[in-house]
Amino acid sequence: MVRFAVVALAAGLGWCTAAAGQDVAQAEAVLKKSGCMKCHAVSAKKEGPSFKDVAAKYKGKPDGVAAVTKQITTNPKMKVDGREEMHDALKTKSEAEIKNVVAYILSR
Repeated sequence: MVRFAVVALAAGLGWCTAAAGQDVAQAEAVLKKSGCMKCHAVSAKKEGPSFKDVAAKYKGKPDGVAAVTKQITTNPKMKVDGREEMHDALKTKSEAEIKNVVAYILSR
């Protein structure tokens, strides 16, 4: 029983440390500055998928971080309502800000 408590405590502390390392306000500011919130929301589908849906899609997948990073930094073409359009990239070149936004999206 004591081992279980220690493992649970250690796992909880690890999760809190990872969440604490994320700057939510900065991620939201970059997403807003970049115009992402016009088509995306945290939990509601708009023109684009919600961040919650994106997080669910990539949960447990080893390529999740790379896929989201590519999506938000490379201006890929997307199908929206049957027509192709460019997906705008984040308006930052800071690796730290990009990693923070990806962590934010995948943690929803």
